[in-house]
Amino acid sequence: MIRVISLTLLMVLMLTSCGSKDKKAQLESLKEQHAAITEQIKALEAEIASTDTTAKVVKIKDVVVTEMIPSMYRHYIDVQGMVDASESVNIVPLMSGRVTRIFVKEGDAVKVGQVLAELDYDLYTKQLNSLQPQLTLAKDLYERQQRLWDQKIGSELQVLQAKTQKESLEKQMETIRETINMNIIKAPISGTVDLISVKVGQLASPMAMEPSFRVVNLAGLKVKGEIAESYAAKVNKGNAVMIHFPDLNVSVDAKITFVERVIDPMTRTFTTEAALTGDNSTYHPNMVAILKVIDYENAEAITLPVNTIQSVGTEQFVYVATLEAGQTIARKRLVTVGTSYNGQAEIISGLSAADKVVTSGQLELVDGMAIRF
Repeated sequence: MIRVISLTLLMVLMLTSCGSKDKKAQLESLKEQHAAITEQIKALEAEIASTDTTAKVVKIKDVVVTEMIPSMYRHYIDVQGMVDASESVNIVPLMSGRVTRIFVKEGDAVKVGQVLAELDYDLYTKQLNSLQPQLTLAKDLYERQQRLWDQKIGSELQVLQAKTQKESLEKQMETIRETINMNIIKAPISGTVDLISVKVGQLASPMAMEPSFRVVNLAGLKVKGEIAESYAAKVNKGNAVMIHFPDLNVSVDAKITFVERVIDPMTRTFTTEAALTGDNSTYHPNMVAILKVIDYENAEAITLPVNTIQSVGTEQFVYVATLEAGQTIARKRLVTVGTSYNGQAEIISGLSAADKVVTSGQLELVDGMAIRF
């Protein structure tokens, strides 16, 4: 190497001293000599590297592995729903009138037929009281005419006139009683008074924008949701469902109690209901809920986080830690992935129990790389 460099320098000096020669020719000669020296240097470096055993260093990658243990896996259909009361009634008076008395307050438990409030029906009461003596007289007159007619005294016409008068007054009084009853607001169902929008002295009307009262039966709460037509074959009455209430951060188990058979032509959905059992005091009608309908489950499933699985073309694979010749090696393993939910994917084939899958650091691995965990 030293000899080559010396000869080169000597030639450079000789060329430099020959000032009469062409400088371009000198430059070309120097370039050729430089290229030859570079090739010789590379050859020597490769020869030294091949014989130097200290240069061979095995790189080991630190990773995290997870042992495959079969466990329960469930796939859910998530649907936003709403709490609905089976019995929730908005109550308005049957006729307009001024409120004279209110017998309940919000939160009170009431029974069907219980009086909630009364409107002013004093005028009808006076009319009823004024007709009562007339009816008493008409009844007495009719009874006398009937007795006389039974004795063949008088005429049948007189009996019929007396009877007609009595029945006419009875019908008038019955109409007034019905009118009075229409001024009494009653609970149509048993439940809890959820709303009172009227006050004593105010005018209540069946045409008001807001109902006068609302009674809710909390014993019959359910969650209703609209499910896409594509799941019609998977959702059936009796299916297990988890109901999650985001505002309460509470989840409860329930069963599908109703599945609508008709698909809505506009939304292409069908209605599903799940009844809420137990203590329903925490839930409120129209509260948002998430219906998680279980459409598939496997008690002995092998699952992995979705981000652990890599893909190249149509192939999906993971890296499995294996022991070879005393060294832990990462081996590429092709897998078949089933459904996935909430970041977890079910592995249908390619892995078995006790396999140690690399779940962190897998993106920097290649097949056969030494690893440590």
